[in-house]
Amino acid sequence: MSRGRPFRTLVSLEEALERVLSRVGPVDRTETVPIDEALDRVLAQDIEATMDVPGFERSAMDGYAVRAEDTYGATDMEPLTLRPIGTVHAGEVPSGVVGRGECMYVATGAMRPEGADSVVMVEYTEEVDSGTGTGTMIRRAVHPGENVSRRDADIKEGTVPLRAGARLGASRLGTAAALGVLELEVYARPVVAIAGTGNEVRPLGEELGPGQVYDINTHTISAAVRGLGGTALVLGLVGDSHEALAQALDKALGMADLAVFTGGSSVGERDLLVDVFGERGEVLFHGVQVKPGKPVLAADCGGKVAFGLPGYPTSCLSSGMLFLEPVLAKMGRRPQATPVAVEARLGRRVVSTIGRTQFLTVRLEDGTAHPVFKESGAITSMAEADGYVIIPSNVDLVDRGEQVEVHLL
Repeated sequence: MSRGRPFRTLVSLEEALERVLSRVGPVDRTETVPIDEALDRVLAQDIEATMDVPGFERSAMDGYAVRAEDTYGATDMEPLTLRPIGTVHAGEVPSGVVGRGECMYVATGAMRPEGADSVVMVEYTEEVDSGTGTGTMIRRAVHPGENVSRRDADIKEGTVPLRAGARLGASRLGTAAALGVLELEVYARPVVAIAGTGNEVRPLGEELGPGQVYDINTHTISAAVRGLGGTALVLGLVGDSHEALAQALDKALGMADLAVFTGGSSVGERDLLVDVFGERGEVLFHGVQVKPGKPVLAADCGGKVAFGLPGYPTSCLSSGMLFLEPVLAKMGRRPQATPVAVEARLGRRVVSTIGRTQFLTVRLEDGTAHPVFKESGAITSMAEADGYVIIPSNVDLVDRGEQVEVHLL
């Protein structure tokens, strides 16, 4: 009697992703957060400008506010002299009106005084003493509007500078701040319920017994979820029984947008997830043509996707990232990250597996990519890596010294 159930059919990575992505959609829930907590969130509502920014004309330079016509003809060789009538700093209201033949010193960002229509940069001026008093020598002519920022130069009242769907980086938060916005309505992050399985797996902090190992997977997957813009809801460890797994899956589906179970997805006699998932919905695939990560399982459980990831830590994290990155990008209304890649020479010969796309972890050193993969059960296979090389499913060998593309982690 067989004690396992071998994989009957493996699907390609491309087909697996297509099946999963067709079953998930963007999260529609929204929430209001303070502006200082909105970094990297996705805006859920247009922001309409209720004011001009700036709300006044201001100097774009340190210098002298003048009537442009009073500077015409001024050069280094033949400067013109104007009479200074005061100073205005940023945040102050000018105390006078610039008349013909007069000027007023203005700091960058200061309000343009009435009567002046331009600013001469301070480096083209010089204060001088004459028999009739202090004067300001102008060594360069300016045209009307030069070095003056007009009212609404940045944002015009009634326009929509920030639209729903925008990912809020520092500059977009600055735009909201310029309008005095204290809070922003954003889309909720996708909630991912994470459960670990395996009677041999123990929580951190407990003493290990014979044959037992610490829980790695719920920690790595929850960290990956947070890094990908999701909210991780760790349910803890679940026993290897049909009843316990079914209860945990029901709890996960009731609390989260996506469920991830680690371990129990393979074909051993205690790998029960495929049965539990099948009872709650439609199994989309069980077994993917990737290495590591062959035992990945996914199902549509009443409109919510549940994943079963391999129990071995490197296989779990590697395959988890392959699926969670595009899925959470779609659910979170975010663009999928484009991997940064560099060219390198492979440090040793690698024999792959025909029919499975291999993600080979490597360490970069002086332009050489040294493979660091040990086995699927060794988390340091990824912890010691700078990136990974993708070996296509139709390639069985990559020789030492061959040029490869390393996708940086």
